[in-house]
Amino acid sequence: MSTPAYEKLELYIDGKFCQGSTGKSQDVVNPATHKTLGKVPHASREDLDRALAAAEKGWLAWRKVSPFERSKLLRKAADNLRARAETVATCLTQEQGKPIAEARMEVAVSADVIDWFAEEGRRAYGRIIPPRIEGVRQMVLMEPVGPVAGFAPWNFPVSQMLKKIAPALAAGCSIIIKCPEETPGSSVGVIRCFHDAGIPAGVVNLVFGVPSDISTHLIPSPIIRKVSFTGSVPVGKHLAEMAGRHMKRVTMELGGHGPVVIFEDADVEHAATLTAAAKYRNAGQVCISPTRFFVHEKIYDKFVGRFVDLANAVEVGNGIEPDTRMGPLANPRRRDAIEAFVGDAVDHGGKVAAGGKRIGNEGNFYAPTVLTEVPEDARIMNEEPFAPVAVMTRFMDFDEAVRRANRLPFGLAGYAYTRSAKTATAIADCLDVGMVSVNHHGLALPETPFGGVKDSGYGHEGGIEGLAPFLIAKFVTQAGV
Repeated sequence: MSTPAYEKLELYIDGKFCQGSTGKSQDVVNPATHKTLGKVPHASREDLDRALAAAEKGWLAWRKVSPFERSKLLRKAADNLRARAETVATCLTQEQGKPIAEARMEVAVSADVIDWFAEEGRRAYGRIIPPRIEGVRQMVLMEPVGPVAGFAPWNFPVSQMLKKIAPALAAGCSIIIKCPEETPGSSVGVIRCFHDAGIPAGVVNLVFGVPSDISTHLIPSPIIRKVSFTGSVPVGKHLAEMAGRHMKRVTMELGGHGPVVIFEDADVEHAATLTAAAKYRNAGQVCISPTRFFVHEKIYDKFVGRFVDLANAVEVGNGIEPDTRMGPLANPRRRDAIEAFVGDAVDHGGKVAAGGKRIGNEGNFYAPTVLTEVPEDARIMNEEPFAPVAVMTRFMDFDEAVRRANRLPFGLAGYAYTRSAKTATAIADCLDVGMVSVNHHGLALPETPFGGVKDSGYGHEGGIEGLAPFLIAKFVTQAGV
């Protein structure tokens, strides 16, 4: 099979694609083959200062562009992305590993994200407040917060960068987006869509480099008014603390440890089919991935048996192959991490019902895995594995399921399967998470809010809630003279 073309890797500062000023770079490696795809340039402090100056200049001009005109340019960028979907998706699969079908879906939904915020930005309404005194006019004006520092992750690099760029631009902000060094090609491809749409210079800026160097330079800068981060809980807490010291507005979309409650009356075939597909999507490298399965004891054996069959049937391979249903883990450290999780679970008395091992000697492949009889003091029951591993445990009654599902400090997404409307309402009310999906997996659509509670972060991406963090409410009271 011939190697598909890969994106030319560059920074994007003040409307121009460029290399880093120091020449520093790092290799981008295909996780399925361990072959080098290219070299991603690192931004120096000088480059970051240029990006900051450009973002400030871009914001001052962009905020004066009407929401109607901003919307038209964003829609052009979305159209560009759809026209180049196959190129961006192929690039994404090469560098991240996910199956090409998943990459295509990510790009398609990402174009929808741009369109959603292009339209929602036209509807960022203020309001008139009735006065207490005759002759006074009280108004609330919605204004852009200012230049944004965005940080996108490697597991969904296209969709996550656009969940920061699209609302920022729709609100009238500029942005410096720091994208992942593991997956830079698809990020550059997306930025070219905005460049070719005619977005003014400085409004969007793209940088790569050592993550800590970039965050510690951008976040304290007085130019940056807003920070949006998607990533791990420890890094998110560190950045939130840094932003807090400088009084910056923050959106934190952090990790989870998704509980799944399978009630006695659930449709076992339906529940197993949907949850297995969700579990092994992107090799389990999904913050809302269902991981801790609490299955009613009366259907436990039937559900687990069917889930194991589905796990064993997943076609694992290079994501560029059309028959592949699960690709490699994104990097060797993820493979090593899941080996440690599984080993610890077994040491604690857990059983491997499916998978539990590497696949082959090339690439970062790990078999779809199912663990049973894992006690709650095992690491995988307390730490987000971010891998293709499902952990099955039994429960006896509703209260037990809720208590165990809510036991951890994470609170991103939860799932439940039941035929009872009463049970569905009750479990949706009781799960201590930011999002609940019952009898299907319907999260992360452009028009719906996405966000967690507790250690899983705060703020939202998506829906009308995703635009609000990029706006400030200015109150104006005016009397006649």
